[in-house]
Formats: sequence, structure tokens, C-alpha cells
Amino acid sequence: MNFKRIHIGEIIEKRVKETQVDMIRACNFLKCSEKDIIETYKLESIDSQQLLKWSKLLHYDFFRIYSQHILLFSSTAKETVKSDKTSLPQFRKNIYTKEIIEFILNQINSGEKTRQEVINTYHIPKTTLYKWFSKYNTDGIE
Repeated sequence: MNFKRIHIGEIIEKRVKETQVDMIRACNFLKCSEKDIIETYKLESIDSQQLLKWSKLLHYDFFRIYSQHILLFSSTAKETVKSDKTSLPQFRKNIYTKEIIEFILNQINSGEKTRQEVINTYHIPKTTLYKWFSKYNTDGIE
């Protein structure tokens, strides 16, 4: 999964094929035509209400893909404007999925990035990265 470039239509199409959801069922659930669904597969981004419907139909959290993008590619803490008072829900930034961990470990194991580059680029604490290596690294490279 390329978390830097997200083409949600392609990802939805892939999930439809994986789950083998029938086109008629999808059309009925989404209240649209087969042509509309095929057009959705071509879209790089879609309306959040539509994405929510797709998430429910395919039992997959497509929003998580965007959350992972934010985790990996958000601006540094120094550039972020912090607001102590907000009525919006607050989420912890340090919740990493298994896919993110595998993505990062693969970058290090393949030599694409060094550990220090990963720490600097993605703002992952050094101790967290070392825990991932001891817990998840299957390539045996440390």
C-alpha cells in the first residue's frame, strides 16, 4: 500500500474484488447504477458520505488509509498550531497499524531508509522503533 499517493477508487475496486460483492448488491446498497460504481473506481477521491457507505458495504475502514497518511506525512510538531481548547474529539497520534509498522520496517530492511531517517521523517520515537524491531521484524535484520 502506498500511503503517500492515495487513489481511493482503485482501493475500493480492489476490496470489492477481494470480498466478491455482487454488483447488484452494491448498486442496491449505494442506490446507484453500475455505471456510477465503475466511475467511482476511476476517482482519486470521493465524498465522505459515499466513502462511509462503501466502508459499511465492504466492512473495511477506508478512512483509516487517510489517518495513516496523516501519521506518516503530517507536518512536524513545531509547524503544527496547537489548540488546548477544542470541542472536537482528540485522537492520539501514536496509534500505528500493523500495515504502517510493516511499511516502515520494510523501508529499513530494504535499505530505502536508515533508522535515523525513519525517526526524522515520520517522527517516530527511537524506543518505539526499537520495540517494533524486536516484536515485528521477521527479516532478521536489525
